[in-house]
Amino acid sequence: QVQLVESGGGLVQAGGSLRLSCAASVSIFSIVTMGWYRQAPGKQRELVATITSGGSTTYADSMKGRFTISRDIAKNTVYLQMNSLKPEDTAVYYCYARKAYQYWGQGTQVTVST
Repeated sequence: QVQLVESGGGLVQAGGSLRLSCAASVSIFSIVTMGWYRQAPGKQRELVATITSGGSTTYADSMKGRFTISRDIAKNTVYLQMNSLKPEDTAVYYCYARKAYQYWGQGTQVTVST
């Protein structure tokens, strides 16, 4: 069982930045893949970025160059640094972890105003 606790969401103006955190209840070395997904109202959940236990990262095309996923192994925490935010980035952001099963956090709201 893996518990994920997100934090760092909020309201920001377009062009601003936010950093999301996801604290895992187990060593993130034991987690095959961690990452972030988001879901905007009326839309399907979509991939934002992932990071593997080996440190490899992937990003959705629309986030490349603006978002950065990273981790602090000592803190069992994964981060999502979001820069140059746009109103279309408004969504609930979910932390994700995959071991033998998939685990999800409760989500954190990010709202980008014009």
